[in-house]
Amino acid sequence: MRKLVSVYAAEMKFAVANQMQYRWAAFFSLTGFLIEPVVYLVVWRTVAEQGGPIGGYGVAEFTSYYIVWTLVRNMNLALAPGAWDYWIQSGRISNDLMHPVAVYHRQLAGFAGFKFVWILLWFPVAAVLSLIFKPELSPTLLQGLVFFVAIWLGYIIRFSLLFLLGLISFWTTRAQALIEIMIGAELLLSGRLVPLAVMPEWVERLAGWLPFQWTFQYPIEVLIGQLSNRDVFIGLGM
Repeated sequence: MRKLVSVYAAEMKFAVANQMQYRWAAFFSLTGFLIEPVVYLVVWRTVAEQGGPIGGYGVAEFTSYYIVWTLVRNMNLALAPGAWDYWIQSGRISNDLMHPVAVYHRQLAGFAGFKFVWILLWFPVAAVLSLIFKPELSPTLLQGLVFFVAIWLGYIIRFSLLFLLGLISFWTTRAQALIEIMIGAELLLSGRLVPLAVMPEWVERLAGWLPFQWTFQYPIEVLIGQLSNRDVFIGLGM
């Protein structure tokens, strides 16, 4: 266990150095990710301004939701399952399998290390978004602590799901179709496209049985104060 901790520390340190070396590339990638939430934000703010609150979300709630969305999305980034196709077809997987440390641990630690740099780069972007859209955010200490724990646990869960999905590439050379189905389901049932409270009730019930919303929407709603203390702890247990 002690050796594994050392491996994680070394991989994360290497990832931080790597991202700092290419910080401008990371910054522009981060900026590219903002297009999606800004479009959602503008659309739903307009809908709420013209038609009033929907599912407990008014202009202020939609604004806070999509600005925190940008941070959670950064934390959610993980190894794309499609990478396995390339690794197997190119033969690179042979080197990884001979490595004394499992691919899972090295990739999990590497992506975790990336996040320290990406979050650092996220602050100025969030400041600009806040100046433009003026979110109303005033989380309590409890909400802040639960949010911190939830986004890291959400990252580990999502990374593990995508990692397992990528392993399908060992049995088929065309795993991308299955991956697309999973990504589509995640888009609709995680709260990434729109808060689930805005969706039909049966969609919300279905999402409660799947892991997606607990890795994405749940931490956002914790930080913007959309959940009661009881729901905060139930969600953390999920």
